Amino acid sequence: MRLRVEFTTEPFDLDEAPAHALAAREVIEAAELDAVDVGPFGNTAEGGADTMLSAVDALLRKSLEAGATRISLQVNVIGEGDN
Repeated sequence: MRLRVEFTTEPFDLDEAPAHALAAREVIEAAELDAVDVGPFGNTAEGGADTMLSAVDALLRKSLEAGATRISLQVNVIGEGDN
């Protein structure tokens, strides 16, 4: 099964990326995912279910530890292949 995850972390800071956003970006970019798109107001990543779920766990933990007060997360199934 393949998953697409969309997420944002808050609070926002328009002047520079806050520590929680950088922590989330670091986790997602380090994971072995097929597609990653990181932006100032939203982020997406795609990959196999096991890899994606491990990355989401790490993303939540690291972002909260770095000061996130809210994390919005959406997970969609995009395929059935074993990845």
